[in-house]
Amino acid sequence: MEEKKMQYLFGMHPVLEAIKAGKKFDKVLLKQGLEGPQFKELMDLMKQNEIPFQFVPVERLNRAVRGAHQGVLAYISEIEYVDIEQLVNNALGRSENPLLVILDGVSDVRNLGAIARSLECAGGHGIIVPAKGGAAINADAVKASAGALMRMDTCKVSNLRVAAYYLQQSGFRLIAATEKTDNLIYDVDMTGPCAIIMGSEGKGISQSMLDLADDKAAIPMAGEITSLNVSVASAVLMYEAVRQRLGK
Repeated sequence: MEEKKMQYLFGMHPVLEAIKAGKKFDKVLLKQGLEGPQFKELMDLMKQNEIPFQFVPVERLNRAVRGAHQGVLAYISEIEYVDIEQLVNNALGRSENPLLVILDGVSDVRNLGAIARSLECAGGHGIIVPAKGGAAINADAVKASAGALMRMDTCKVSNLRVAAYYLQQSGFRLIAATEKTDNLIYDVDMTGPCAIIMGSEGKGISQSMLDLADDKAAIPMAGEITSLNVSVASAVLMYEAVRQRLGK
C-alpha cells in the first residue's frame, strides 16, 4: 500500500539516466537474478550515490508497476536531502546552540513525521536518518509532519555512527533517550549544541549508538506502562531542552 503512494520511475535506462542527472531516490527495487553490463553500471552508480536498494521477487514489481519495468523500480524522494557537513554548517549558522535529532531505526512513517513536526515546533535545526533500516520519507511522513519535512534540513546517512562522530567533532553532545540509565532528562545539560538520539519503536537505541553517546537520559514513568510512543518521547526531550534554554 505504501509503495503506491510514492512517486516512482521504472526501467533500467530511465533509472540510470535519472541517477546520472542527480535525481534523488529513497530506494530502488531490483528483480532477483538481474545481470549484464547495464545492471553492473546501475549497481556502481547506486553505491557511489549511497542509494538504498533491495532485491525482490518479480511479482512484487509486477504488482507495483503497469509497464515494462525491466526489473528496476526506483522511488523518488519526496524531499531534498542535505549531507552531514551542510546540516552542521546550516545549524551552527542559525544558532549558537542548535538542536538536532538522530533517528536510530524508527520505522513508522507517521512517527517520523510527528517527530519532525515536534522538532520544528521546538525550534530544532535538523534531523538525521539512516539510509537503510528506517522509515521512508514519503508522502505519509510529510503529511504527518504537517509539512515540517519540506522546510527542515534532513540528512540521510549510510552510517549513523560516522555521522554521530562527526557531530561530536563539531561540538555537539549526543544525548541518548533510554531507560538504561539512572539519569533523568532533568539531570542532563541540553543547553549547548546537542543531538537527541531516539531508538526504534521495539528495540530502542542500538548498543553501538548507546556506546557513542555523551549522556543518557530517561523520562520518568509513574504509571504501569513503562514506555511512551517514540514520537511522544521525542517531544518530551525536545521540550526539556527548550525549558533548559529558556531558563538559561
